[in-house]
Amino acid sequence: MTVGFIGLGHMGLPMARNLVRAGLAVRVWNRTPERCNELVALGAQAAATVDELCVQVDVVALMLLDEAAVDAVLGRHTPDFRRRICGRTWVQLGTTSPDYSLALARDIAAAGGRYLEAPVSGSTAPATEGRLVGMVAGDADTINDVAPLLRPLCRAVFACGPVPHALRMKLAVNHYLIATVAALAETVHAARAAGLDVEVLRQILDAGPMASDVSRRKLDKLIARDHQPHAAIRDVYTIVQLVLAQARDAGIDAPLITRCAALYRHATEHGGAALDMVAVFDGVAPHA
Repeated sequence: MTVGFIGLGHMGLPMARNLVRAGLAVRVWNRTPERCNELVALGAQAAATVDELCVQVDVVALMLLDEAAVDAVLGRHTPDFRRRICGRTWVQLGTTSPDYSLALARDIAAAGGRYLEAPVSGSTAPATEGRLVGMVAGDADTINDVAPLLRPLCRAVFACGPVPHALRMKLAVNHYLIATVAALAETVHAARAAGLDVEVLRQILDAGPMASDVSRRKLDKLIARDHQPHAAIRDVYTIVQLVLAQARDAGIDAPLITRCAALYRHATEHGGAALDMVAVFDGVAPHA
């Protein structure tokens, strides 16, 4: 398999690195070309343009910021689209709205390509370790064909049915994750305000039944007031809006995620957009 990888941000770079280290033939492209340098040193090849990358590969993995970035890279709604799409498999690793993914899948099929929806759960640390959790949606043959690409990235991959059910599942996972991390951040913020030793609080939580990889990683950042982003507040705010829309479209009341959406909106608008999601209470202006 010859793999193209487009989008070398906080998540994309370590994911592409794992593909190269797994021995796959990887071609990379990024809007900021300097982001390719590390991968080229490891053995990847950098393409000067998206079109150059497309003619060199069978499968293209996308880990891009948002739907507009995906459309721009694919040349969607332009004459370039069919030329780039035809004869290739496109793997959408990022998070978009399910409706967008469903429409994209139809457009790619009409242009002679194949599409796999494959969002991942995890932040930069599990991305670096190759321990993301993958969710896939698409036909069985495409899932089987793309499995060698997903193995170096994920410790587990779950089939979720037809497109866009992998993204719907990803939003359900994020519903739980965002509410959990917001509660943890509020807990540490409140404990500090009460004069408690937050290091002892961490030891108690780590020793108890509520401990998890997420709680341990996020507690480390909260205790150290480390706001370097593993999952930036602005990105969490984008995703929490999708989570909230999914709940509303299903006709259910979701008060916890509604409040989380308000918290992350406030943090985004008051200086915290680039900080890690744990800084929702600790790194921005006081909440109203």
